[in-house]
Amino acid sequence: MIDSNVDVGPGIKELEKSLDNSLLSDSTFIGRASGRSMEGVGIFSGDLLVIDRAAKVKHGDVIVAVLNGLFVCKIADLKNNLLLSANPENEPVKLTEFDQYNIEGVVTQSIRMHRANLALG
Repeated sequence: MIDSNVDVGPGIKELEKSLDNSLLSDSTFIGRASGRSMEGVGIFSGDLLVIDRAAKVKHGDVIVAVLNGLFVCKIADLKNNLLLSANPENEPVKLTEFDQYNIEGVVTQSIRMHRANLALG
């Protein structure tokens, strides 16, 4: 058990500002994960993804991309030009010159939903 106190006094507004600035800068957007292909890296269906459009993609980053008209969340294998799942049941996607492909951003954080929120869909 962890014993700690959370001050809910006047300082809470400062915390809200800091979280807004670090989680939701101008270059970030939120997406919802769907499916089981990224469970191996701790992203589960229904999780919210914080995606940074300004982050430079590095080999091994978890990214969100549009691939042939569909949003996908995958691991970027820049050395082999592949999109990888974190589930061994899914085959790697080899990108070719025929694919319409655009990286939307790097997943910097994921948020697990513990209670259904109808407003989020």
